[in-house]
Amino acid sequence: MTEPNDARVGLYIDFDNIVISRYQQLHGRNAFQRDGIRNFDKTSRDADPEIAAKLTAATVDFSAIIDFAASFGTLVVNRAYADWSVPVNASYQRQLMSRAVDLTQLFTTTTRGTKNGADIRLAVDVVEDLFRLPDLTHVIIVAGDSDYIALAQKSKRLGRFVVGIGVAGSTSTSLAAACDEFEDYDSLPGIEKAAAPERTSPGRKPEPEAVQADPVPGKVRPLTTIPMFSDTGDTQLNDEPEAPEDIDPQTIATELLLRALQIGHAKGDADEWLNTGTIKNQMRRMDPSFNEKPLGYRSFTDFLSSHSDLVELEESGPQRLIRLRPDADKRR
Repeated sequence: MTEPNDARVGLYIDFDNIVISRYQQLHGRNAFQRDGIRNFDKTSRDADPEIAAKLTAATVDFSAIIDFAASFGTLVVNRAYADWSVPVNASYQRQLMSRAVDLTQLFTTTTRGTKNGADIRLAVDVVEDLFRLPDLTHVIIVAGDSDYIALAQKSKRLGRFVVGIGVAGSTSTSLAAACDEFEDYDSLPGIEKAAAPERTSPGRKPEPEAVQADPVPGKVRPLTTIPMFSDTGDTQLNDEPEAPEDIDPQTIATELLLRALQIGHAKGDADEWLNTGTIKNQMRRMDPSFNEKPLGYRSFTDFLSSHSDLVELEESGPQRLIRLRPDADKRR
């Protein structure tokens, strides 16, 4: 994994695009419109519990997206574009704000929402930033819309490395080809690949999808947002706050380490040895509040050594190397 010391990253999220695409990936084509999700408020007493369960199952883990973006370098621009007065969008505000995402407000001007407004505003901001921030090295566009092809091509012509992130089944192949690198949301570390929506006979309602599971078998992940160490437990996506005393800092640190290693291996060979300094930098980019000393370790090496059941360590000259054990999941 290359150490991106000098890389400066701009992350631009077409919020509606990714949220709608994820919902329809799980529940079928046009399901977002058919179920009336745009104005659906699952906290309302009159909310349909079946629709609420489907919406929860389709919750997008933006922390996984931001963590992946941070693996390229320092995030200097971090924006999401949407009409935040819409209930389904507003439910994400706390999660995004905990990751210092700039929530750019788009006002609805038609009954069809703000789709074109998001496309135009995002593209204008990217082009402006390319000239305003000459040290911006990477542009990451979270969307699968073909409208962004010209933006990706323009960014590449201006010397930037362009990364796209979209939902499988809702991504333009031309947009993927226009990027230097493109990742499906399902392939990001920490995201369980979605199953194809179940076909149902007319008049029969589909079964609610299961809540997204943790990548570690046998353990259900409650989709706790990151930063983990600065989180007080009130930012969960499932709207069921967890008491701060129920959060084990050691468990959180282990999950952070696993996510950093998964990202490192995803960007290279599965059994590649990674520099421990690189892994710590990645963990700090994912959660700037991470520190091994409050956990009782004198050094980061001591912290890693305490996880010998999950990782392998090796000293190669002045460097310390690390990799995830092949059977780490079975040991968890």
